[in-house]
Amino acid sequence: MRSLPARRLAAVALTAAASVVALAGPAFAHVTVNPGSAAQGGYTAVDFRVPNESDTASTVKLEVNLPLDHPLASVRTLPLPGWTANVEKSKLDKPIKVHGSDVTEAVSKITWTADAGTKIAPGQFQEFRVSLGPLPTDAVGMEFKALQTYDNGDVVRWIDESQDGQPEPAHPAPVLKLTKAAGGDDHGVTASPAAGAHGDSSDHAAASGDTKSSDSTARTLGVVGIVVGVIGTAVGVLGLRRKSSGSAS
Repeated sequence: MRSLPARRLAAVALTAAASVVALAGPAFAHVTVNPGSAAQGGYTAVDFRVPNESDTASTVKLEVNLPLDHPLASVRTLPLPGWTANVEKSKLDKPIKVHGSDVTEAVSKITWTADAGTKIAPGQFQEFRVSLGPLPTDAVGMEFKALQTYDNGDVVRWIDESQDGQPEPAHPAPVLKLTKAAGGDDHGVTASPAAGAHGDSSDHAAASGDTKSSDSTARTLGVVGIVVGVIGTAVGVLGLRRKSSGSAS
């Protein structure tokens, strides 16, 4: 009878550990843009990272909408085997001037469609790389609303706007934060990601991906540490209860 409270304590600890894992998991499952920040006025290469969240269906299409309130003159997709990219442009209400020339249209949407036999299966993710620029100098961020389509017809709309000081929405839109450029040239090109006239850089994107991966790994290890700590505490208390019971008898 004396061991009953200890068993209950262990059960509570295990439940708490499971809750920590359950709460931590979804935070890593959103569609995101990586790296998450870039310098204002420059060019950069980013990956739209798409995890498959379904246990029974596979992702076969991704649509990313580019904001036209801050149009981008240069948008290029990196070929991805097994996927076909379609780039749509829209006429601008007001032309923008880039390197002394007027730009009257800009990319408004990119759609990647899986070829036959290609998919993002359950438990997998895929990255879709794009070079962008020049980034606006009068904004602190750019929101890219995205739609993720599964082969069973389900569509997940990653379009919710995140608000400072508010809980994260269920399906937040990917956001690229913009920071003040430090020591850029006359064109405002970001030094690290730029390679060539329009800032295409596979090396930088790979390095950014490694950094993001390291961050995710660190968060995952942190969650695991919390779980192990909770279970260890429960086991320690259970051992002390058993020892006390043995001494008393």
